[in-house]
Amino acid sequence: MPDEFRALELLGRTPYGRVSASLRALPFTTIARHVVTEEGRLLLRLHRGYGYHRALDGSVVSYQADNVTAGEPETWAVQFTGTAGVVCPGPADHDAFGRTPALADGEPFDPVFLHIEPVFAKVHTLTDVPAFGYASSG
Repeated sequence: MPDEFRALELLGRTPYGRVSASLRALPFTTIARHVVTEEGRLLLRLHRGYGYHRALDGSVVSYQADNVTAGEPETWAVQFTGTAGVVCPGPADHDAFGRTPALADGEPFDPVFLHIEPVFAKVHTLTDVPAFGYASSG
């Protein structure tokens, strides 16, 4: 699966993405920290206090990350679709995530970890992307 290998390589270049699924038939998306393990697995860390891990565990999810705001001449986006499961990472994988955020929506960050077993992975690229200046509101 060539796209899966390329997707994992690109995910190693950015620390955060978005995981999407449905909760009581309504779609939702939340931010997650990800790492690619030495075994080539995709692990996610998100805040347990949101409760989303209960909806994600055992469900088909979509995980997306990109370099859209990096200002690089090639913009890429990676999408993994597969089944998520709550896991307890080993010490090396746990350490790979680094320090947890202090707060999530004003509450102490309580990490929960998930693995995505990919059914498919897709990489999209845009080449020779023009640089954009963003207007400030100040």
